[in-house]
Amino acid sequence: MRAVVVNCTLKGAPEPSNTDALAEVVAGDLRARGVEVQTFRAVDENIAPGVATDMGEGDGWPRIHDALMASEILIVATPTWVGRPSSLAQRVIERMDAMLSETDDNGRPVAYNRVAGVVVTGNEDGAHHVISEIAGALGDIGYTVPGQAWTYWHLGPGAGPNYLDTEQGREWSHKTGRAMASNLYAVAEALSARPVPAPPE
Repeated sequence: MRAVVVNCTLKGAPEPSNTDALAEVVAGDLRARGVEVQTFRAVDENIAPGVATDMGEGDGWPRIHDALMASEILIVATPTWVGRPSSLAQRVIERMDAMLSETDDNGRPVAYNRVAGVVVTGNEDGAHHVISEIAGALGDIGYTVPGQAWTYWHLGPGAGPNYLDTEQGREWSHKTGRAMASNLYAVAEALSARPVPAPPE
């Protein structure tokens, strides 16, 4: 089984990313279950704006799209900015819109029988709003979003330290992240055994 993590931090590599650190908790649990995990930092991938799978020369999205097509699990990870997903998370969702018109050999939308979850970090509240926006979009595209397929970390209202700067709240976020990984894996296995059929005509 394969998984892809798309980290929508605004920080380019090799700058440490709070979002990457929490997403790695989920990825680590998936690896422990034998899942091969590939991570992309969207900010480093030159993802062009648009709603097509390939926007032409220099577009970095087709490489990520290929990885999505080769995987059963997707994790979209984003910081919270002004109570919303990052601009890069929105761009990723916009590019995934093209998947609505792509079908497999059995006539199913290509996101069918794949599962997805969400990781959110930020030293402000709004994580549940961000999770619902991204999970809703992924469901629209055709992914199956299991129950409790998310984890987040935040300090609540007001400014403060980031995830990497404090141990506060980490135990809960990590426990929830491990549950997320377990649920994603279990539902991916179930869909492999009993796939969702193509939509009726």
